[in-house]
Amino acid sequence: MITTIGEIVRGDAAVFPPYLYEAYRSTLRRAPRLPLVEVPLTASELSRPRLDVSHVTAEDADLTRNAGTGGEALGQRIIVTGRVTDENGLPAPGALLEVWQANAAGRYIHKRDDWPGPLDPNFLGIGRCLTNAAGEYRFLTVRPGAYPWGNHENAWRPAHIHFSVLASSWSQRLVTQMYFPDDPLLGLDPIFNAVPDGARSRLVAAYAHGVTEPHWALGWRWDIVLAGPGATAFEAREQSAA
Repeated sequence: MITTIGEIVRGDAAVFPPYLYEAYRSTLRRAPRLPLVEVPLTASELSRPRLDVSHVTAEDADLTRNAGTGGEALGQRIIVTGRVTDENGLPAPGALLEVWQANAAGRYIHKRDDWPGPLDPNFLGIGRCLTNAAGEYRFLTVRPGAYPWGNHENAWRPAHIHFSVLASSWSQRLVTQMYFPDDPLLGLDPIFNAVPDGARSRLVAAYAHGVTEPHWALGWRWDIVLAGPGATAFEAREQSAA
């Protein structure tokens, strides 16, 4: 991976967004201005706590009911599934995937989220699962709504789900966002458009009729590639996108 501060480029410029993307106003404050300092990784960063399979349950991957209220989240049920692979297409088994998202009205359970979209008492907006031997994951959730975010006048984030992928060490934690192909806000979103043209489509899920369950939930398929020229675009560690 290459990082060039003078040009504010990180990694493969054909895949990863630059540190500084003027239309995404928060990067004006976060982009590095001085050469990066390499900090050697310690043993605690080169490993992670053991993930006991019994501690990650099937209920954790059901965002429609994991709030523990006994009720079900409001909104259109969706199944999001796919594979996590390396640059050679080999599966990444045992990876911990964590997701977080807004509810169907575009509202997060967060003290700083105060726009007047209704909260859903049956929706936490978080979930997790482990990939199986084939590198596959699966979440049941509701389609998130759009929400205003203050980047510019009348700015709205398109529907998206945040993904975190954690492999065998903390240094291998990668964070990205998944979008939906029929969203009219994609062309207006500077976070999505900061990703280079060739890699942007890899952040968009595909409708999967074979995943759709009759009378229950629509299916979406989204694969995550961890490295190489076909990699999924991940966020900079310094950046926590809206």
